[in-house]
Amino acid sequence: MIKAIFFDIDGTLIPMTTRKMSERLLEALYMLRIQGIKLFISSGRPPVQLPHLGAEFNAFPWDGYVMMNGQYCLDENRQCFYDLPIGKETLEVLIPYLQQADFPCTVTEADHDYEIRFNPKRYAYLKSVGREKEFPEPVDPIRALTHPTYQFSAYIPEEQDEEFVRHAPGLKSARWSPDFADMIPENGGKPEGMKKMMERFGLKQEEIMAFGDGGNDISMIEYAHIGVAMGNGRDNVKQAADYVTLDSEEDGIVHALHHFGLLPE
Repeated sequence: MIKAIFFDIDGTLIPMTTRKMSERLLEALYMLRIQGIKLFISSGRPPVQLPHLGAEFNAFPWDGYVMMNGQYCLDENRQCFYDLPIGKETLEVLIPYLQQADFPCTVTEADHDYEIRFNPKRYAYLKSVGREKEFPEPVDPIRALTHPTYQFSAYIPEEQDEEFVRHAPGLKSARWSPDFADMIPENGGKPEGMKKMMERFGLKQEEIMAFGDGGNDISMIEYAHIGVAMGNGRDNVKQAADYVTLDSEEDGIVHALHHFGLLPE
């Protein structure tokens, strides 16, 4: 019996086209809550970006948030109860490499993120949602030695992931898209954050369902008792899933909930 569901955000709950949760999806989520099913976020995003996800998303009473690919867990009041920052030994090796590298990289803290050099892809995204004035001035990554840091989002092609990890002992790639990879602790990942949330609520693995679309969702989908890939997801995500639903723009989550009998027809 499914007692809890974990949702990725971008391309899953929130379509990349509309940037807004549909009314049909919201209605379905409230129906799940009435049934007593716990609903959690599981995203690569940091907490600092939650306010930008729209009124509908922020008004919904989520039971908890697994953020930064499992490295930072928040309760229903968005208070942290678990975190896994990157170790100093890793940072001391990685920072000189980043200072000399020529690719953009976003560095993520709990309540702040910054670029180490101009990032055209992130600037284009902010401009597309009318927030280009928020684009920050580049910051020396040495800051990471004095501020708890949870992930590095490196804008590199997939074939460069291995090289990055060679310069970051103790990190692994959690690639979301062809554009960038989130580099996180080897002992982290969405399933680890999910386990912390499950411990908090007394949930078992066989009671868990998860929805995702990107590469960093594969481990979550494989860990869940029922893992669902969105129709707009990457092929490797679909291959890892128990079920492939419709695109997020077509209310794929609602379609899957009906398919598995969690919502009445």
